[in-house]
Amino acid sequence: MQKIITYLSLAALLIACKGKKDAPTQTGKNQGPTIVDVIVAGSSNMLNTIEVSGAIVPNEIVNINPEISGRLTYLNIPDGGRVAQGTILAKINDADLQAAFNKTKVLLDMAQKTEQRLKKLLDINGINQADYDIAFNQVNSYKADLAVTQAQIDKTVIKAPFSGVLGLRLISPGAYVTPAAILSTLQQVDRVKIDFNVPEIYAELIHKGNTVTIQTNESTTKRTAVIVATDPQINATTRNLKVRAVLQGIAINPGTFVKVLLQNGNSKNVIMVPSNAIIPDARAKKLIVVKEGKGVMVDVETGLRGKGMAEITKGIKVGDSVVVTGVLFVRPKSPVKIRSVKQLSEFVK
Repeated sequence: MQKIITYLSLAALLIACKGKKDAPTQTGKNQGPTIVDVIVAGSSNMLNTIEVSGAIVPNEIVNINPEISGRLTYLNIPDGGRVAQGTILAKINDADLQAAFNKTKVLLDMAQKTEQRLKKLLDINGINQADYDIAFNQVNSYKADLAVTQAQIDKTVIKAPFSGVLGLRLISPGAYVTPAAILSTLQQVDRVKIDFNVPEIYAELIHKGNTVTIQTNESTTKRTAVIVATDPQINATTRNLKVRAVLQGIAINPGTFVKVLLQNGNSKNVIMVPSNAIIPDARAKKLIVVKEGKGVMVDVETGLRGKGMAEITKGIKVGDSVVVTGVLFVRPKSPVKIRSVKQLSEFVK
C-alpha cells in the first residue's frame, strides 16, 4: 500500500511539472526581436512612366447570325478562312417565300391590267372616280406585298458585312437555325485596337492623337499605338478612364494581354520603395521604419508606380531605414533586428 501511494505521488508531481513547462509565457517578456530586412531610403532618378494593363481587340468583330428561322441549304464558312465583304456565307431554305412572291406577282399583273382598263373608262367618264381609286389602291397593295416578301427572301441569304477572318464554324449544313443561333464569328484583324484603363489622376496625360508604348509578355520588343478615343466619363466604381488606341505596324492576335506605358514628362529624383513594403489601411498607406531598434508605423503618401516600385511623396525622408521583408510580423513599437540592408535594384521587376 505504501508503494502505491508513493507511485501516485510521483505521477502527480510529473504531471504538475509538465503543465508548468508547457504553460505559455507572458507576452513580450521572453519573445525575441523580429528579424527583418531593410532598405535605406534614398533619392533615385526615375523616369515618369506609368504602366497599366491593356488588351488587344479586333478592329471590327461580329457574330454571324441568321435573321430568320429555317433550314440551311448552303453553308460557306471555312474554319479560320478569309472572306471579302459581301461574300455569301450561308443560305436558308426560301421555297415558301419564293412561292408567295410569285403568287403576288400574278395578282399584281392582273390588278395592273384592271387599273389600266378602268383608267381609260375614267377618262371618258365611263366610271366614277371611286371605282378607279379602288383598283389603283389594289395595285399599290400588291406592290407593297411584293416588297415585304422580297425583304424576307433577302434575309435568307447571309453575307459577310466586311472583309475579315472567320472564326470556328459552330453549325453543320442542313441544320435548322433560328436568329439566336451563332454560325461563326467574323473579325477584322489586319488592324487592331488596344483598350486599357488609366487611373483618373493620370487622365490629364490622355489626349487624342498622343502615342503610347505597348509591350507583350512574350516579347521585349516595344510597339507604338496612337490614342483615338476615350470614354466620355470616368467609371464611378473603379475611378478609371477607359482609353482606346490603334496599334501601328503588324497586328497582334486579339485577346492578347499587353502592358501600356505612358510617359509623364522628364525624369526626376524621388524616394522609391518596393510596392510590397507598403501596408494598405482603411484610412492611409503605411510603411514600417526602424527607429532606435523598434519598428514604427508611418503614414505615407504615394505617387507614381511602376516595375514593382512606388514613389513616396510624403511620410519618410532620405536616410530612413524602411522594412521590406517581414513586414507582416512587426508589431508597432516592438523590437526588431536588422538581418541585412537590401539594395533597391533587387526589387525592380
